Amino acid sequence: MTAEQSQSEPAGAVAGPDEPRAAPAALEQDFDGGSLYALRAAVAAHAAAAGLPPARVYDVVAAAHELAANAVRHGAGRGRLRLLAGSAELACQVSDDGPATPAGNGPPPSMPDAPWPSEHGHGLWLVGQVADQLTVSRSPAGTTTATATFTLTPAIAGVSGGPPGQDPTEDALPAAGDR
Repeated sequence: MTAEQSQSEPAGAVAGPDEPRAAPAALEQDFDGGSLYALRAAVAAHAAAAGLPPARVYDVVAAAHELAANAVRHGAGRGRLRLLAGSAELACQVSDDGPATPAGNGPPPSMPDAPWPSEHGHGLWLVGQVADQLTVSRSPAGTTTATATFTLTPAIAGVSGGPPGQDPTEDALPAAGDR
């Protein structure tokens, strides 16, 4: 399967022992550095189809991109994304293909350093901010799997397109006379 292809598993497919909850895969797609744009589009379509409001679709896309970019940058330059849709949550699982080098140090040779000053370490922080739960595990073979979980029921997650805890019936901006 190429990076641009995706595959859906039949309903009732069961996740493996290191994977979250037994849920059908809404999306399963391989990726590399050149296909992250296609991955974002596929994730957006599947997150919206799962019933998330637009603001949470954006959160899922941002998390998927950050996790996939980490797999490309810090792994072997490619990976696999799975969206697992349950009745109450959507899990975005990203696995890399193992370490970049036998020692697991540095980016793959095809990944040059950023042409501007950059500070690493914000991607997982960002995912932790937008996801309801984030787990990261590493196999003995060096494969890393990160799973960001998003609650599908907006009332439970406190998500209305605004900040958590904000009443969705209240305006986010003050009325003109209140300014």
